[in-house]
Amino acid sequence: MTLAVQVNSLVKKYGSNTAVDNISFNIYKGEVFGLLGPNGAGKTTTLEIIEGLRMPTLGEVYVEGLSPIRDTKELRKVLGVQLQISTLPEVMRVDEAMELICTFKGIKPRYDLLERFGLVKQKKQQYGKLSTGQKRRLQLALAICGNPKVVILDEPTAGVDVQGRAQLHNAIRELRKNGVTVVIATHDMAEAESLCDRIAIIINGKLAALGSPEEVTAKGSFQTRITIRTKKGNLTSQGNIKKATFASQKENNALWLCTDTASAIIEMLSAIDADDEVLVLRVERPSLEERFLELMEGGNS
Repeated sequence: MTLAVQVNSLVKKYGSNTAVDNISFNIYKGEVFGLLGPNGAGKTTTLEIIEGLRMPTLGEVYVEGLSPIRDTKELRKVLGVQLQISTLPEVMRVDEAMELICTFKGIKPRYDLLERFGLVKQKKQQYGKLSTGQKRRLQLALAICGNPKVVILDEPTAGVDVQGRAQLHNAIRELRKNGVTVVIATHDMAEAESLCDRIAIIINGKLAALGSPEEVTAKGSFQTRITIRTKKGNLTSQGNIKKATFASQKENNALWLCTDTASAIIEMLSAIDADDEVLVLRVERPSLEERFLELMEGGNS
C-alpha cells in the first residue's frame, strides 16, 4: 500500500515536559485514520507537526513525500486542515469566506462545496449567525476546496447535533471513496469505530495501540458477549459448550462469553435440541471504548 503520511520517531518537548514521546506510525493513501487519546495526550501536537504549524524536537514527518518543515509551500497544495479551534470574522459572509480561502489557494471560488454541504441558503449569512454544525460544515468545505490529497480534521463533530454529525460523517466517507486520505482526531470512540480503517491511541505522549478498531479491541481482556434465548431454554446454564463460557441468566436470556465468536455460535446452535427454536441471538463484541479505558488504566498495553 502507498504511504500518504509517515511519522518516524517523533518527539516534541516543551522544556522538561515531553508532549510527544518517540511515536511512529504510517497512514496509507485513501484510508480514514483515527488519532485517539485523552485530553493532553499529544494528539493535537502531533497533528500540528504534521500540518507544519509546530517544529518537532526530534524525528521526521512526511506528507505525500513532503517535509512540513522544508516544503511548506508545496505542502499547502496537497494538505487540507480543519483545526480543533478555528474561527472567521463574525461579520464575514459564507460566500466571502469561500472566496477568501480560494483566492489564497489561487483557484476559483468553490461554491459547489456550499451546495454539497447544505450551505446554499446560508451563502449570504454572516459567520457569527451560523449554528455550530453549519460552522463545522463550512470549515470542512474550506479545508477541501483545493482538492487536497490529505485532509486533517481535529475534532470535526465536537458540539455538533445528531443530524450535523451524520452529514459530516457522510462527507468523510465520500472523501475516502474519492481516494482522499483523511486523518481524524476524536474523543468519540463510536465515531472512530464507525469511520476509521485504522486507529492510533496515544496516552501520555506514547503510542499505546495501533491497528484497525477490531485489531485493537481484540488485544484486550474483554470477551465477546453472546445473548441467546430459546423457546425451551436449552442453553440457559449448560456447561458443555467448549468455545464459550456461561456467565449469567436473566429471565430466559442466557449470557455466554467467548473469544472465538464464530466457533462459539456454531457450537451453541449445534447444542440446541432439534425441536427447540432460537428466539434471541445477540452478539456484542468488546467495544473500542472498553479497550480505550483498559489502556488508560495500564491493562494489556
